[in-house]
Amino acid sequence: MGSAVGLRGDYDGTALRRLARASKSASQARRLLALAKIYTGANRTAAARTGGVGSQVVRDWVERFNDRGPNGLLDGKALGRQSLLNDGQRQALAAIIESGPISAIYGVVRWRLIDLVQWLHNEFGVSLNETTVPRELKKMGYVKLKRDCGIMRRTNMRSKRSKRGPCCRTAKVRARLPKGTPIEIWFQDEARIGQKNKITRRWALRGTRPSAPHDQRTKSAYIFGAICPEHGKAAGLVLPFCNTETMTLRLAEISQAVATHAHAVVLMDQAGWHTTNKLEVSANITIILLPAKCPELNPVENVWQFMRDNWLSNGFFTSHDNIIDPRCEAWNKLVDQPWHIMTIGRRKWANGL
Repeated sequence: MGSAVGLRGDYDGTALRRLARASKSASQARRLLALAKIYTGANRTAAARTGGVGSQVVRDWVERFNDRGPNGLLDGKALGRQSLLNDGQRQALAAIIESGPISAIYGVVRWRLIDLVQWLHNEFGVSLNETTVPRELKKMGYVKLKRDCGIMRRTNMRSKRSKRGPCCRTAKVRARLPKGTPIEIWFQDEARIGQKNKITRRWALRGTRPSAPHDQRTKSAYIFGAICPEHGKAAGLVLPFCNTETMTLRLAEISQAVATHAHAVVLMDQAGWHTTNKLEVSANITIILLPAKCPELNPVENVWQFMRDNWLSNGFFTSHDNIIDPRCEAWNKLVDQPWHIMTIGRRKWANGL
């Protein structure tokens, strides 16, 4: 059994009772009166009876009183679980956030939470999850600015009217095909990419204006991208122009990606090179045009946003080849991640097509 802990000698029973009367905390007053009993010669059992606790709790009160005086008997906030990051690790984390990722090494143009989790594990062997890292960043003063997705919003009534057209036309396509022919729903769009690229949001100290490289030159090319969200498939080409010839190449690429004996319904907007009669359309493809001024119906718009946010922004491109190669690499990276195509591209209204 451990020995009794003595009370500090700069107080006495009278002083503690005076402090108890003046205290605005009932818990502190009760603890002061219990310790005052000990100063007047009572044993610890009597003090525990006065405080309404056990002897071990009185021992804890004595230690707190000896360490911090009467303020040690106030109720305080629990210290909680110790942080998994120390000061050195926080400084290293802040340094890599300030410097930003190197695209050739990390494969991204801005730090995502999953990238920071992986970096902490590789550097320090610390295992955090994607909910803990933002709490640590916010304690350090970092915030991530949100931005609008830039896609036009419509009222629910107009959206419902816009979705009826593709659904009805798909039913007509299904009716004229041989019975049992599987149908794949594809969405297609183009994105202009070049030297003058986007600047994405990034983690930075609150109140600062983080910098990012941004070229002012205007050499560019186009990504022709198509996705089949149901199967997680994608087909893409990087071409110098948007015209009838390049669109024909694009449709041939989609035709090769369609499963054997299946038929593809390709939904796209009403751009001029989509609606011309000069297009050469493969036999296993039917084009359905989306309503005008409704980009929110095409999930490829969100694919472009995802690629720009993670792979295509914040950089300089010195030549045309230097523009093409990273774009091809980014598209191939998307093709290798069918789960991203499924999660980004699925739409409830398109499930019944």
